[in-house]
This record gives sequence, C-alpha cells and structure tokens, in this order.
Amino acid sequence: MQNPFTTTFSKIPETYISTEQEREIIDNFSYERPSESVYKITGVRGSGKTVLLAKVEEEFKKDFRKKEGWYVFRISPGRDMLSQLATYMIEEKLMQVKALKASASVSVPSIPVGINITKADEQYSDIGIKIEKALESATQKGKKILIGIDEVSKTDEMLVFALEFSKWLRAGYSIYLVCTGLYENIEQLYNVKNLTFFRRATTIKTEPLNAVKMVETYRRELKIDLDTAKELVRLTKGYPYAFQELGVLYFKNSKLEKLDRIISDLKEELFAYSYEKIWEEMSEGDRIFCKCLIDKDENTREDIIEKLDKPTNYSVYRSRLLKKGIIKSKTRAVSLALPFFAEYIIDYGDFEL
Repeated sequence: MQNPFTTTFSKIPETYISTEQEREIIDNFSYERPSESVYKITGVRGSGKTVLLAKVEEEFKKDFRKKEGWYVFRISPGRDMLSQLATYMIEEKLMQVKALKASASVSVPSIPVGINITKADEQYSDIGIKIEKALESATQKGKKILIGIDEVSKTDEMLVFALEFSKWLRAGYSIYLVCTGLYENIEQLYNVKNLTFFRRATTIKTEPLNAVKMVETYRRELKIDLDTAKELVRLTKGYPYAFQELGVLYFKNSKLEKLDRIISDLKEELFAYSYEKIWEEMSEGDRIFCKCLIDKDENTREDIIEKLDKPTNYSVYRSRLLKKGIIKSKTRAVSLALPFFAEYIIDYGDFEL
C-alpha cells in the first residue's frame, strides 16, 4: 500500500489538513469585489507556506473558477518576473505578441517558438506598460489574474516586479498576489520606497495544525487507536513537517520497530533537513534567546532576562522569534514552538565542522 504521507517539498500531500488561513484567502478572492488583493504567507521552514499557496492556486484553477474568469500564474522570483507574466498572458491570449515587439526591454525566453522580441532599451517600464494595457483590457472583460510567488526576497527581479504591480493595483485592475517567504525576507521589502502596498498587505502567519484533524488523520491512515494517535500528535506539536515525517516513518516501520526508534528517526530527519537551516539563518542574539528556553517547557520574562547577556533586548528577540514562528507565547510565558528543537540546540547548537 502506498504511503499516504509525504515530505516532498511543495507537494500537496494526500493527508493535507486544511487551515483557516487557506479558507480566509479563498473566501476573500471569491467575493465580487475582494477587500484584499495581496496576501503574504510567512512562517518558519516546514510550516506549510508553499503548500498553502499551492492549495489556493489549485482552488482557482478549477473549471468553475475558469468560467468565472480566473487565471492562475506561478512566477519564479529567481528570473525576470515581468517576462514570465507576459509569457503567460500571451499563451492565454490575454496579451498580443505584437504588443511586445516594439518594447522588449527584456527577452522573453519561454514565449512560443517563432516569436522574436528584440531589445530596444533597458527600461523595464516598457514591458510593464504593455502588460498594464493588457490588464486593463482583461479587467474590462471580467478576467481576474492570480499570481503566486514562492519564497520572495529582496532581489532586483522582485523589486522591479513589485513596483510595476503597485501601479496595477492603483489603477484598479483585477490582479491578485499571494506570495510566501520567511519573515526576515518579507520584512526586507517593507521599507522599500513606493512599496507601501506590500507593507500594508495582509500577512498570513502559518499556525500549528488542528490537533483533532491530525488525530483523526493518523487514526484513519495508520489504522491506530485513539490514544496512540493522540500520543503521536503530541510529539509533532502541530508542526506540519513533523506531522508528515512522523506519518511517513510510522507507516513504514510501525510493525518492524518500536516507537522509541521511530521517534529517534524523526529527530534525525528534523535536525538534518529543517532545524540545521533554521538555526543557521538565526542571528546570534536570537540563538542566545532560544538557548535560554531549553531547560524547561515554559519560561517567564524574568527567567529569560536573568539568563540574557543583554536583558534590554528581550522584547526585540521575543517579538522577532514569535513572528518567525520559532517560539510561542502562552499568558506570561514563552516556549520553543518546534518539536525537539531544544534537543537540537543542546546537541548541535554549538557544533561546527
């Protein structure tokens, strides 16, 4: 029998658990006049940002959505984004090839064979204007364009695209954006001149998966009793990557190995493929703050300040780590949000080759 769980990056698993954030975005875009045009999805690595984006895209690719006028384009932030959008619009007949022949500030490598666009100058605004005219026409015809961008960061390509996108928003065109990114990468775009729309856009922070839905999924897919399912779910702390990884390991090995061995394998996978990168990307101050949380499950402000080298920075570290999804807050106490992250810090926090 095929394993229903998966840890393949960006793939929507068969055991996908829907979230309130997914429903919020879809419901808003379903209105005749959506109140929001842009959503930023942020969260720690492995928290389901890319899958959430993919689920929204999947919804608006459905046949009945196409009849409503929806088009969905996934654009890579690592290449010329205006060229990619122009290519999609040409392929969907939302834009004519001849509109670009005279402008071609950039080449459009994936345009259908036979279309030759020559460089006239280096002004990105030229291709932006051509796209804008096509968007105006599409909007008048009741068409709606949803653009998905995974893992945004402050690159030249993203800045050029975002500046053009801000113009399209101000003009009132039916174009929508859902992007994902680590908190620190999205934050870098906040203070860029003329990108006020991006700073004000709604931020969706990924949250732990619903405990009841996880329990029922484990019961159904792993053919286990309620108590065992609850025990497994507690181990994951609602972290999507851990939920899928534990499902994969238990499905494959529950008849061959004891739970202790499966948990050991789970830690190894989390440490190697998630936590190592998370720890590497954290500032030294954030690492010091997290090291203050490893002794017990919940730590008060006083507990942490007593251990910090620079206690005055407590609020800065706390706020940033909460936004990143690395810690969680409960009443007056904070704790590490990721399963077995304290053990990773103890075992590998100071390890270097």
